[in-house]
Amino acid sequence: MTTKRIPFLALAAAAGVALAAASCIARGDGSSSTGAPDGLDVQLCDGETRLALDAAPTDRAGGQAVADALMAEWQRKNPDQPVWPLAQDPAQDPARREQLLYERFQPKKPFDNRYLLGEGQREGHPYRDFEERDITLWERDTMNFVLEGAQVFHDAGRLGSTIAVSCDMCHPDAANTHPETYPKYQTQLGRTVMLREMINWCIEHPVRGQKLAHDDPRMLAMEAYIYAQRKGATLQFGRH
Repeated sequence: MTTKRIPFLALAAAAGVALAAASCIARGDGSSSTGAPDGLDVQLCDGETRLALDAAPTDRAGGQAVADALMAEWQRKNPDQPVWPLAQDPAQDPARREQLLYERFQPKKPFDNRYLLGEGQREGHPYRDFEERDITLWERDTMNFVLEGAQVFHDAGRLGSTIAVSCDMCHPDAANTHPETYPKYQTQLGRTVMLREMINWCIEHPVRGQKLAHDDPRMLAMEAYIYAQRKGATLQFGRH
């Protein structure tokens, strides 16, 4: 099946990226008529939408332009699907960035375990003697884990992107990731997968980086962030 590739015009000089226009139709054998260099064929996580680049973006503005072009083509092909908000560029100052992340994601708090502890447990149960400070510790540690994942999710460098694309550029606030639907069959991989396997597919294709080990701290933190963003969603594994 042929797949339409996205016309991608040269980005503004302010983005610091020099990309020539690239537009083609992929041939049945997987080749194309653009002459784009190997390794710069970017694929969206739908497994179909593609973009051929003549040069790799080197900063966030360039990466965002790539993500925006991919998402615009996806929206053109799926006009009836809802449009989620565009990604917001976080502050470049690390201290301010951390502050913004806390402000942005703090409302997504973990489950309140208070009624499960203390007198809510039988005599001899290890949770019976836990106190308020223990609950505070659990919540703070869990939120730090989630916020670490948020930072990785928003940082092309930490993801290892070679084209300055980060996950939030297509999935702001982890929109349209649906962790509650895994495990499920993914046509892009040709088998039933878990969430972290789909994350790796996206890292390899839209992000154009090297996949992470399943126990990589960055992978675990990103999973925590994605699940936290879907707090309250009903588990519906296998749903597409």
